[in-house]
Amino acid sequence: VETGTEVTTAYDPMLAKVIAYGADRAEALDRLDAALAATRVDGIETNLGLVRAALRHGDVRAAGHSTASLAAIADPTPRIEVVAPGTLTTVQDWPGRTGYWQVGVPPGGPMDDLSFRLGNTALGNDEGAPGLECTLQGPSLRFTHPTTVCVTGAPAGVTIDGLPVPQWEPITVDAGQTLAVGAPDERGLRTYVLFAGGLDVPEFLGSAATFTLGRFGGHGGRALRAGDVLHGGEARTETAVVPLDERPSFDTAWRVGAVEGPHAAPEFFTEDDVRDFYAADWKVHFNSARTGVRLVGPKPRWARTDGGEAGLHPSNIHDTPYSVGAVDYTGDMPVLLGPDGPSLGGFVCPATVVTGQRWKLGQLRPGDTVRFVPVTTAAAGELRRNPAAEARADRDAIVDGGVLARLDESGGRPAVTYRRSGDDNLLIEYGPMQLDLALRMRVHALAEALAARGLPGVVDLTPGIRSLQIQTNPDVLSPQALLDAVLRVEEELPATDELVVPSRTVHLPLSWDDPATREAIARYTAGVRDDAPWCPSNIEFIRRVNGLDTVDDVYRTVFDAEYLV
Repeated sequence: VETGTEVTTAYDPMLAKVIAYGADRAEALDRLDAALAATRVDGIETNLGLVRAALRHGDVRAAGHSTASLAAIADPTPRIEVVAPGTLTTVQDWPGRTGYWQVGVPPGGPMDDLSFRLGNTALGNDEGAPGLECTLQGPSLRFTHPTTVCVTGAPAGVTIDGLPVPQWEPITVDAGQTLAVGAPDERGLRTYVLFAGGLDVPEFLGSAATFTLGRFGGHGGRALRAGDVLHGGEARTETAVVPLDERPSFDTAWRVGAVEGPHAAPEFFTEDDVRDFYAADWKVHFNSARTGVRLVGPKPRWARTDGGEAGLHPSNIHDTPYSVGAVDYTGDMPVLLGPDGPSLGGFVCPATVVTGQRWKLGQLRPGDTVRFVPVTTAAAGELRRNPAAEARADRDAIVDGGVLARLDESGGRPAVTYRRSGDDNLLIEYGPMQLDLALRMRVHALAEALAARGLPGVVDLTPGIRSLQIQTNPDVLSPQALLDAVLRVEEELPATDELVVPSRTVHLPLSWDDPATREAIARYTAGVRDDAPWCPSNIEFIRRVNGLDTVDDVYRTVFDAEYLV
């Protein structure tokens, strides 16, 4: 058994054998016990604890055991048994898996990070310690050892052995007792179960957060199932109740603070579109998840008729890095991008929810309404320090369409636009909205230069087609300080036609007309249509539509080409 092995819930109990030998039986048993003590398997429950307990039993050590001896042997390993998993319960930590946005790995972590962090703090944990996020119906957990827990998040019924217990207060569950978390009432969507000492789960790419779409992190890269076993947690007396004024309030009509940008009026939206955006009560769509929350509301008029090179719809742009919390217009419908969402895409985002208000995304349930409240960057800082506070609208925040600065084309440098992308991201765009290899090289050179600087507070550098997004901790590196630093780096870059970037050539094997392809064509012909122009041979179709003489010309065209990534 090795990392990445998939073991089903109905697995054969023999995963691996460990054999030890010694000068005599006692030495062999001791060496076997030491080997098992150094063995760890995550994602499934094993009999390691039971076998170690057997090795220490007197009858076993004296070779006087029988199958009846098992009645007196028990696994002493502390466990949290999942009696019922709930609708969608996953292990998360905060701030999640940072530093990998540039390769498309999202941060993950709790959608309502405020409730999550407050529960950990109440228990005396680090505020990001691994715990459980529960969507809709929560889990039932049986404990084999006394464990202090704190349940936070949306208002829901919480019981221990059927008796109600409060949320937001650390409670000790005794050995043998079962904690059950019900579904939230009409307010909020997610609850959180935090454990004193945190859960003991392995880190993947530096985080215990579960990314279910990628099938990694947390407990086996998936949501919990009945029969799963978790480890960790302890009894603790030095805890504190979460103060009432620090707890978030839950509603069905939400006010969410947002800052302008990166792509607003007048370039992409009309001024009327922006007014409508902030005046509307957006309804939360049922098709929402950790990747994003869809909203239903007024259709934009748009400031342009199409997306130019990027596409037919005016919402289309060349692929650009996204911020978590961005209001992403996929056509005429906006989506609030969540912590499991895409790192970049080809749609405009006129506004971005500020970091201190993003916890609300995790509590939006279908049918709720959302009113976006424009705030200034200074107000965003206050909301980071007091996220339970309500955002206050400031119309002065809607003044620049999210544009912080522009540089005109000069010498060997293209024009540059610096855009606000939330209170924790700066989006830098080069040149006109066109596909241009020189612009992409400029993006790469800027990213390399910034990485070499090692600016404190920079979390991620994410390139797009003609853009670079810099994510920061705004309490360490303010947006203005970041902009000043980037402007200085830009002045130091060489002319675009003088840029040199490291590259390599990769040769890839390619199979033409293999048996699996033929089988797929046969299924298509039999089950879909038999008169399609690409049947019965895709390669012959390619030859014909490209006006080539022979199929060999198709092969030669592909094999002789070099493709730039």
